Amino acid sequence: MKICFAASSGGHLEQLLMLTPMMNKYDSFVLTEKTNYEMNKKGLDIVKVPQVNRREKTFIFKFLLLSIQTLFIFLKEKPDVVISTGALATVPMCTIAKVFRKKVIFIESFSKISSPTVTGKLMYKIADQFIVQWEDMIKHYPKAIYGGGIY
Repeated sequence: MKICFAASSGGHLEQLLMLTPMMNKYDSFVLTEKTNYEMNKKGLDIVKVPQVNRREKTFIFKFLLLSIQTLFIFLKEKPDVVISTGALATVPMCTIAKVFRKKVIFIESFSKISSPTVTGKLMYKIADQFIVQWEDMIKHYPKAIYGGGIY
């Protein structure tokens, strides 16, 4: 089984890196954004995609290019499961995985205590398993699993 661990840079990636023991246990790779954000690679296979900002005028064009690049990564890597902590840069990988009937597990951000994220609202509709880190978030995602914090 091959697992894609997907997260945008910064806090989303830091949360995802809490799963490094799982990353080391399985054939896996990390999909994240090309940014100046420094991360401790810990011997992980890292694949980087362009950063996209939904507030930019060129968003649609950049998101389309991101989606095409992500499709090529998906076809090359052939993950069986995608585990994501968000945000926008991970939407194409999760969506493509779902189209190819692979499992998608989404972990809503630890920083969201009382309201859902934009990515969470999108992923809730397609994720095979949706995990929240705060019990109060169940009211926004009734079918979610409360998993507690991954920190």
